[in-house]
Amino acid sequence: MEEKDFLSIKSWAQEDRPREKLLLKGKSTLSDAELIAILLRTGVVGSSALDIAKKILHKVNGDLNELGKLSVAELRKMEKGLGDTKSITIVAALELGRRRQSSEVREKPIIRTSRDSFDYIYPEIADLKHEKFFVLYLNRRNQILASKNISSGGVTGTVADTKIILKHALELLATGIVAIHNHPSGNLQPSEADKKLTRNIKDAASLMDIALIDHLIIGDKNYLSFADEGLL
Repeated sequence: MEEKDFLSIKSWAQEDRPREKLLLKGKSTLSDAELIAILLRTGVVGSSALDIAKKILHKVNGDLNELGKLSVAELRKMEKGLGDTKSITIVAALELGRRRQSSEVREKPIIRTSRDSFDYIYPEIADLKHEKFFVLYLNRRNQILASKNISSGGVTGTVADTKIILKHALELLATGIVAIHNHPSGNLQPSEADKKLTRNIKDAASLMDIALIDHLIIGDKNYLSFADEGLL
């Protein structure tokens, strides 16, 4: 292509520019080349970012998996205009895509019994010398969406804020929660404060159609379940 025939992306109709097209029509409407052009941001004299993106894809036969295998150095050598910054951006974006795909494949753990909750959290709580309060957030299938450390305290206690617990639940669209805290002393008996907090969480959560499924107190390799003991 002669330099005089080259048209930069800025000279295109707004709806045809990759970034504007994404905003106007959504990400699914963009081709692989257009998405890569957004990562490149700018072209070089004689080639737009989209031109460079198309050349890169052509050299890997349009295979994003092959493109994802390339190092920064290999990408930099592939096409004029690919310096460190552009090459690093492409490598980082493809690595994020790989990690996303990997996380989607992994099945979320399911909480069926109090023992499942204990087994899930115990490695994180086993050796603590002070109290911590965790909440497991579950979907309708009782799969764990997230585990959140709500608060940390001293040797004899910690304070958990019900508002923060439910804030996370709403953000995650959780339908169930499991409250968990440890007693470094090893004593598994719930205090009156433990019982009151459990009631407060249960009552507040129920107003939002969120179920408090259990509250575990964890000691040394053992636990007490409010649900199992009929304390809910």
